[in-house]
Amino acid sequence: MRLKSGENILNTIKELFGKNLTILEEQIDVDIQTEYFEYSRDFDEDFDVKSIIQNRNDIFLKHISEEDKKSMLIRLASTGSIETFRTIEKYIKDTDHNLHDWAKLALQENKLLLETRILNENQVLITTGLGGKGLNIRYFAALIGRSGKKFTNFQEEILQKESQFILKRKSGLPEKICFDRDICTITALVPIQVDVQKVFDKLIEECNQFGNFLFKNYLITNMKVLSIDEIREFISVHYNQLE
Repeated sequence: MRLKSGENILNTIKELFGKNLTILEEQIDVDIQTEYFEYSRDFDEDFDVKSIIQNRNDIFLKHISEEDKKSMLIRLASTGSIETFRTIEKYIKDTDHNLHDWAKLALQENKLLLETRILNENQVLITTGLGGKGLNIRYFAALIGRSGKKFTNFQEEILQKESQFILKRKSGLPEKICFDRDICTITALVPIQVDVQKVFDKLIEECNQFGNFLFKNYLITNMKVLSIDEIREFISVHYNQLE
């Protein structure tokens, strides 16, 4: 499973929406994100902003259902005000509820609306399951050894060093590199304008100069961290397609 090569995503987004891009830093389950944005999209925009701001602390009332609090957070976010921003921020710190991820999305929406109003420029939010930092997107990749046996110490060292070197050369940042027998998993931040497929193609090419020990195929996603069992299940299904 690879990302397809294509045009520069960052340039395309900038042409459509301008330069004011924000990448959601939080790692939030994609299903929660989908539910939130669908909820927000269908939200009735005909509401009393002053009333919502005045009653903003109702979000902390214990007797209100979780479903109703989802609606309340959408309303608070939609005001794009400093008062509701601080209220949502405070609500996130409250440990006595299950809506932390929902509230984080509401806080980000509120912030973008606030910035749009202050700067008089549209703001664009880019979200992925693994989040990011600045204008970097977080990716999870799994590289697969050809032999099916545990990587040797030398091979692990090559993977460590080449990952560091190639990612940093593209202004990326390797955050975590782990090994499980014949699988190497890498979590890394990569600038949005960088073709991440080319980065990992190059990494495998450089490593394979030291014994051709990696398959050219690999798994890469910005949606979730895959478990070793999920990776091995993928390999078992697609083994005959590996090169």
